[in-house]
Amino acid sequence: MKTILNVIWLVLCGFWMFLGYILAGLLLCITIIGIPFGLAAFRIGLYALWPFGHRVVDRRDAGAPSCVGNVLWLVLAGWWLALGHITTGIALCITIIGIPLGIANFKLIPVSLFPFGKEIVSTDDQFAGW
Repeated sequence: MKTILNVIWLVLCGFWMFLGYILAGLLLCITIIGIPFGLAAFRIGLYALWPFGHRVVDRRDAGAPSCVGNVLWLVLAGWWLALGHITTGIALCITIIGIPLGIANFKLIPVSLFPFGKEIVSTDDQFAGW
């Protein structure tokens, strides 16, 4: 079932959101200081490309640097990417078939706003995040 949802997701919105994250990552990687932000954009972009079968968990070892990184991320790229998820989520929720995909888009908003201190794990890994 998750493969079917991932294929539908890829066609309807996943590819476009992936391109948005890749563009943000490339722009952020222009400077040396922006490389960690660009890498975070690439990591979330891969998650936005194929989200079903994965989940986001909090990292227990994340501290103050993650908080500072999240504030900078929010200003530099986070709110633009979250706006893309909101827009595509609303568009997908117009149809009955798109409702699960729209809900998945809304679930991506928190990680698109605050990616540092989060880890993307497979749903098959039952002990992830412990």
